[in-house]
Order: sequence, then C-alpha cells, then structure tokens
Amino acid sequence: MFYKSVTAAFGLSLVAAAAQAQTSMPFALDWRFEGPSAPYFVAIDKGYFADAGLEVEVTAGQGSLDAIPKVATGAFPVGFADMNSLIKFLDQNPGAPVIGAMMVYDKPPFAIVGRKSLGVETPSDLEGKVLGAPPPDGAWAQWPIFVAETGIDAAAVTVEPVGFPTREPSLAEGTVDAVTGFSFTSFLNTVRLGVPEDDVSVILMADHGVDLYGNVIIVNTDFAAENPDSVSAFLDAVAKGMVDTIADPAAAIESLAARNPAMDAELELRRLELALEANIVTDAVRANGMGLIDDARFANALEQIALTYEYQTTPDASLYFTDAYLPEGGFKLD
Repeated sequence: MFYKSVTAAFGLSLVAAAAQAQTSMPFALDWRFEGPSAPYFVAIDKGYFADAGLEVEVTAGQGSLDAIPKVATGAFPVGFADMNSLIKFLDQNPGAPVIGAMMVYDKPPFAIVGRKSLGVETPSDLEGKVLGAPPPDGAWAQWPIFVAETGIDAAAVTVEPVGFPTREPSLAEGTVDAVTGFSFTSFLNTVRLGVPEDDVSVILMADHGVDLYGNVIIVNTDFAAENPDSVSAFLDAVAKGMVDTIADPAAAIESLAARNPAMDAELELRRLELALEANIVTDAVRANGMGLIDDARFANALEQIALTYEYQTTPDASLYFTDAYLPEGGFKLD
C-alpha cells in the first residue's frame, strides 16, 4: 500500500512538473474566429502545441492593426497581423520589439470585387464605372499601387465612399459596379445577398503587380530572444495545423465551431477554402515552402508602400521580418 501511494504521488509530481514546464504563449488574432483561423485550433485540438511544451490560447482581434501593439508591448508573445501595417508601425515606433516571423498570406486578400453583369471583370473595366470604397478599408489603401501597376486611368473611375455595412449591399443592388475589400469576405457577402457566384468577379491585386505580402505571424523580439526554441516550436505546430487543414478543411471547421458554435459552418468552410486557394497555398508557397518571403519581391513591396505612405526613416527589410525561427526552405505543405 505504501509503495502504491509513493508511486502515485511520484506520478502526480511528474504530471505537475510537466504542467509547470509548459511555456505559455497566448496568441492574438487580427479578427474574429472565422474560417481562416481554423488551423490554429486544429493545432490545439491535435496536441501539436502541447506536444511541443506550449500552452496556447487564441484571442480574437478587432482588425489588422490590433495584434501589433499587443505583441510590441509584450502583452502577447505572438500574434497575427498585416505585414504592411507592421512596417508602418515600426517606421513610426523605431526599436519596438516586434517582428514578422512566419508569412501566412503569401498573397494578401486585397481585391476589387465586381459584377460581370455590370461590366467588371478586369482592371481596365473599372474605367467609366463606379467603385464603392470604405475610406478605412485595407484594400482601398492599396488603390494607388494597383493603379500604378495596372496603368488604368484613375480619373476615369468614379469612387463612391461607402460604409462597411453598405459595401456589398450597394454592389448587390447595382448602385456601384465594384467595391474594394478582402477577396473572400466581399465575395461571400455579395453571394449571400443573392448575386449568383458566376456573376461575381474577384480581381486580386496581387495578381496584377501589387507585390505586397499579407498577414504574418509576429513575435515579440524580447520574448523570442529568451525563448527561441519555443518560438520555433510554435511556428512548427502552426504549420502542422495548416497541413491538416489543407488536407481536410471540413474537419478543421469542426475545431473552429467548437469555439464559435453560433457561426454558419458552411459559410466559414467556404471562406476557409477561398483563403487557402487564393492567399495561403499559392504557387510560390508550393514551390518554395510556407513561411518565407522572397527578398526581391519584399524589396519591391517596400517601394510600392512608398506610393501610399511617407516613410519617416529609410525602410530596412531586416527590421520587419526574420526567418531565424523557420526551418531552412520553409515548411512543406504536402
């Protein structure tokens, strides 16, 4: 009896020690728990974080800028944010302890979403048309780059400021011919309003010369310096969750639904599939691995940002992204 009691106590102490050994890495998302966030919950449910000694809780955000100050202040060691917003933040807050560590949206979802029945299928079709654009919209912010790269006559496009709640309804009603927005969001919102899928055109800016990257996993550099193995393990677990999500998106949505039971599962599955196809699993990612950035493309992206933003200091790519916590050649998705 004594032996069994000692053994049980020893076993419990091992469990307690293992629990204490877990490194806490709360993760700040950019937005709500929607389809594209499913891989992180897959990584939790399949034990990829736990197996790496990490305790990860995912927190919803309120926009592409939201996670950056959370990570920069150390409130969160890791987060998910728009790379272009990160570049501007670091330009305005030099020395802030935050950097991109794993590219996720190889192509950002910045897009022009139009209707074929209203004559919008290509960039040049926008000339002579009405474009609905919410002033704070991330896609609208890239309009000068899109215009410069496509050569369209911006003066020939009538820009109609619209609110986010009225953006897709305006397109569905035909009061505008196209809108700026995130590809998967504006597409799905327009279809849900009764516009046939085959009447909706999605002009992804990344397919028309806009070299910007999209959302990236960011890390607090102070935390990373003290916990480099934990950061690498976190990114590895995310990659495993992504591989499983690509293999079975419907199962991934089940993990998401466990955290957001009120969601429309069919809608979020479609949103996830669109994001995987257009933004995450691109030809470049399949060829070169996930997580990395191309130096030449990034250098051009920094020049393009200067069309929409006045740098306070000379941009330096090494301040915005590091591959130090990624495997050589990135993560393979197949």
